[in-house]
Amino acid sequence: MQRLDGMDASFVYLDTPATPMQVGMTCVFDPSTAPDGYSFRTVRRLVEERLHLIPPFRRRLVEVPAQLHRPAWVDDPDFDLDEHLHRVLLRDPGGMRELEQFAAHVISRPLDPDRPPWEMHIVEGLEGGMVAAVTKMHHSAVDGVSGAELTATLLDLEPDPEPVAPPDTEWEPPTPPSGLAMAAGAVRELLRQPIEAGSVLARTARAALDLLRHNRRPETTPPPGPFAAPRCAYNAPVTGERQVALAQIDLDDVRRIKEAAGVTINDVVLAVCAGALRDHLEDHGGIPGQPLVAAVPVLVRNDDQAAMTSNRLSAMLVDLGTTIDDPMTRLHTIAASSRTAKTQHHVLGPDTFSQLADITPPAFIATLGAVESRFGVLGRLPPLCNLIVSNFPGPPFPLYCAGARMVAAYPMGPLGLGTALNITVQSYLDTMWFGIVACPDVVPEPETLAAGIHDAVHELGKGPRGPQLRSLSGKDASSRRVTRPGPRARSSA
Repeated sequence: MQRLDGMDASFVYLDTPATPMQVGMTCVFDPSTAPDGYSFRTVRRLVEERLHLIPPFRRRLVEVPAQLHRPAWVDDPDFDLDEHLHRVLLRDPGGMRELEQFAAHVISRPLDPDRPPWEMHIVEGLEGGMVAAVTKMHHSAVDGVSGAELTATLLDLEPDPEPVAPPDTEWEPPTPPSGLAMAAGAVRELLRQPIEAGSVLARTARAALDLLRHNRRPETTPPPGPFAAPRCAYNAPVTGERQVALAQIDLDDVRRIKEAAGVTINDVVLAVCAGALRDHLEDHGGIPGQPLVAAVPVLVRNDDQAAMTSNRLSAMLVDLGTTIDDPMTRLHTIAASSRTAKTQHHVLGPDTFSQLADITPPAFIATLGAVESRFGVLGRLPPLCNLIVSNFPGPPFPLYCAGARMVAAYPMGPLGLGTALNITVQSYLDTMWFGIVACPDVVPEPETLAAGIHDAVHELGKGPRGPQLRSLSGKDASSRRVTRPGPRARSSA
C-alpha cells in the first residue's frame, strides 16, 4: 500500500464531473516502419508484456474510512487489461478534425474510480494509413512529465528492439487491506502529524516573511499575485464539455527567437500563447485592460524521487503582457515576469505548497470538492489565473511503438476550477506540439487558437509566413488531414 501525498490527494478530491483531473497524450504513428506491419494484437501484446515495468497501470485507489487520512494506492486483484486498452475506428474522413473530436471525447469522460485510473485507445482509420494512440491517466497518479515518462516505457528507440525480459516472478496482487486496517494505519500516521505540521507551519511562516521582505525591496517588481488576474472569456463555471485543438511549430523557429531575444524557450512558448490569445480575444469580447495571467506548473522533483510516482509540482503566476501590441516588447515583458516569478518561487521554497497539502485534513479538501461539484462556486470568484500553460521537453530522437514510428505527440492537460483553458506543450524531434483543451461552453471557438499559435510565431520571428501546420505532412491548415509524414518529422539527433 502506498499513501498518496497531499498534492495527489487534492487532485482526487477536487475531481468533479465538470473538471475531471486527467492528463493525456494524443500520439500519431506511422506503421510503415513496423517490420511485420501493424496489428492491434501486436500492440496489445506489447502492453501486456511490459505491465511489470509500469506498476501504476495495475494500481487503484482505496479510501480510508471517514476520510481519516489520504487515500492509498493498492494493487488491483481484479485488473483486466481489456478494460483499459481499447480499439477504435475513427469516423470518416479520418483527418485531424476527427482525431481532435475523438481526443476531446476521451479527455472529457471521467475515469472509473474503482479501477486503475488510465485508458489507452488505439485509433485506426486515420488518413494516410496512420494509427493514433489517445491515452489518459488521472492526475493523482502522474504529473505531465512523469506521465510522459511512464508512457515512454511502451516505446522503443528502434523499430525492431530486443524483447523485454519477463518479470522474475508472476504478478500476484496481495489482498487489499480491510477498512479496519486502513483506519488503524491512518490513526498511527496521524499521531505523528502534529509534530510534522508544526515544523511545516514554522518553515512556511519563515518563507512567507522572507518573501515579504524580498517583495518590499525597491528593485523588486513582484509577479502577479493570486486573484489579480482580470476576468475574461476564459473564466466562468466550467461544464463537462471539452474541445481539443492540436497545433505544431518548428522547434528551430523557437530557438531562433530565443537566441535573438536573449530569453528562454519557455518565455517564447508563453509569448506565442499570448499572441494567439490576443487574436482570439479581439474576436470575442475584446482584450481586457489588464494583462492576462497564466499559471505555469513547475516541476520540483529531485533525482532521488521516482519518476513514475506522484506529483512533484508547484506553480508560478506569469504576466502574459496581452495589453502590449508589439510582439517583441511583449516577449521581453513575459521574460521579465517569468524571472521574477522564478525568484519568488525560490524564495518561498519549491516544496512549500506540497508540504502544506500534506498537512491539510483530507476531509476539508473533500468537502471543498463536494461543494464545488454541486454549486460551481470557484468559477464565480475572481479568477486565480486566466489559463494554464505548461511546457516540458521531450526526446529529440525518434521513438517507436510495436515498430511504428511516432510522428506526433500532442499533450493534453486538465482544466482548473473556474479556468476553462489549458495549453500544454511538448517538444519531440524538431517540433513543438501544442495540445489546447478548452470548455467550449465558456471559451468561444477554441479551434481558432490553434491557427493563432502559428501566426504568433510568424509575428515574433518576422520571417516569411509558412503554412498553419494542421497536418503531419506540413500541408496547409485548410486540409486538416492526417497524412504520411514528410521531412518535418525527421530526427534532429
